Amino acid sequence: MTPRERWLAVLEGRRPDRIPCDYWATAEVTARLMRDFGCHSKREVWEHLGVDKCVRLAALHPLAKEDDWHIDSNFAIWHVGTADIPYQNGLGVYTETVSHPLAQAATVTDVERFDWPDPEAWEVRNLRARCEKWRGYPILGGTYEPFYLYCHLRGMEQALADFILNPAVLEAALDRIYWIHESIIRRTLDEAADLIDFIYVAEDLGTQESLLMSPGSFRRFLKPRMARMIELVHSYGVRVFHHDDGAIRPLIPDLLEIGIDVLNPIQWRCRGMEREELARDFGASVVFHGAVDNQKTLPFGAPEDVRREVAENISIFKDCKGYIMAPCHNLQPNTPTANIVALYNAVQEFG
Repeated sequence: MTPRERWLAVLEGRRPDRIPCDYWATAEVTARLMRDFGCHSKREVWEHLGVDKCVRLAALHPLAKEDDWHIDSNFAIWHVGTADIPYQNGLGVYTETVSHPLAQAATVTDVERFDWPDPEAWEVRNLRARCEKWRGYPILGGTYEPFYLYCHLRGMEQALADFILNPAVLEAALDRIYWIHESIIRRTLDEAADLIDFIYVAEDLGTQESLLMSPGSFRRFLKPRMARMIELVHSYGVRVFHHDDGAIRPLIPDLLEIGIDVLNPIQWRCRGMEREELARDFGASVVFHGAVDNQKTLPFGAPEDVRREVAENISIFKDCKGYIMAPCHNLQPNTPTANIVALYNAVQEFG
């Protein structure tokens, strides 16, 4: 089976020749694997490891300074100031926000006066040709992650305070963010829905211990807009891939209610995210994606620990709607190559 055929078999309730597996990693990890394996491209790395990579393509903005599939991460388009910040003693670099263009907004008028990007500027005409190059692989064709973007525009502390102190400002900005993304995603699907398998409707709503906001705030401000976006995506026959870090268990019933198809990343070391309980309570309703721990097991365990965890996940999720094996977020530069190889070899062995 091709990678796409494996994913579709799981999503449609059929049995693939083996479970699909995905690859998430920082640029530093991928570059190291290219050197270690003698590969000349990311695609060669995925083929070497036997990865059923979900390829991320999206409409592109001609003025974007970043080369990124993720619309929200094209920070220059949204006037968000960024800097590359090294971590792990210089092993890697993440782009972090250093200035927030809506930080001083005090009224709805301030939000309306902001220089919002024109959704028509995102180019979709070459999207079909780009997708055609990845025939045989599942394709993720765009993203909507509203509060994540709002935090970058506003600053996280102010963004969280706005739920209580400035709800009108929050509502006005979320409405504009929705309108822009709805237009981009509709144009994307008009152009290439038959070649696209997923749209990324996501958030980062959890910490290691709890939610970033109350369930009531989520249901008032975020859930209705996410529901509208999911309804739009489903109207084209395309599925929704939902990423949500951290301890989000209290919101999973809400996410299932509005129709997510895949739940990622299953960070099971976070409070309330135990794999067995998630499989028991929600396994009939959603395909799980991820769940191989990259806080301890992948960076600090031995290859045998990784192999054991893959086997555990396959067993835990075997009676669920479906499971796609992947690290529970990006593989970090402190993850040994031997552990990455063990991860994907275990899929071949147990999957």
